[in-house]
Amino acid sequence: MDPHAIFETIGIAFEFVGVAALAIGFVVALVIALSVWVRTGNGTTAFRTLREAFGGVILLGLELLVAADLVKTVTSEPTLTDAIVLGIIVLIRTILSFSLQVEIEGVAPWRRALVTGPEVLARAARKAGAAGSASETPTGASET
Repeated sequence: MDPHAIFETIGIAFEFVGVAALAIGFVVALVIALSVWVRTGNGTTAFRTLREAFGGVILLGLELLVAADLVKTVTSEPTLTDAIVLGIIVLIRTILSFSLQVEIEGVAPWRRALVTGPEVLARAARKAGAAGSASETPTGASET
């Protein structure tokens, strides 16, 4: 089989997987949000869950579609027009991914250390320590 045809097939497969991830992911995110709504009875929490779950699905789909575009560049004849079009598509998808990431996590990537990893563990430990010392006070008053 011709290498050009193999790369075209791989590019089409990435596109298919990206679109399938978006479609299936939406259904899964909807099911998760509905189960949260049924379990908690809180529409706001269910909506937030739907936004976060589907936002993650969109990020995955965008990354797969960018991969498909990159594979397609291997199969196309290298022209300046194709390179510009690819650059614009990748730029748009990257900006969308970035804005979705900020929307989902509620923080810019360069500030993520404040809400992930060791900082979250340290904050949880401080809260647990405060809760433990509050339960030892004679009045049971919370210090937080």
